[in-house]
Amino acid sequence: MNNDQPVKIPVDGTLDLHTFQPGEIKELLNDYIEECLKNNIYELRIIHGKGTGTLKAMVRSILKKHPAVLNFSDADLMSGGWGATLVTLKKKKPEKTES
Repeated sequence: MNNDQPVKIPVDGTLDLHTFQPGEIKELLNDYIEECLKNNIYELRIIHGKGTGTLKAMVRSILKKHPAVLNFSDADLMSGGWGATLVTLKKKKPEKTES
């Protein structure tokens, strides 16, 4: 199997990072946020697992720098607890039309 093919992931507001390498996370997360915005999805759940906390710290560092991120927090227990981060994106402002 050729691993050079792009991986299609569903854009449904939930991104599970378990199958990705740490070096892929920054680009993946930024691209996923942009795709969610295009699809008018503003509530995201990023699953990074509990582990040592390294991946969670990486995810949160990326989120802090992304201009479309309004806020983020640990998920509730039913959504993954501290093994997942809930993200709220800023809604696009309606474009003004000339009258």
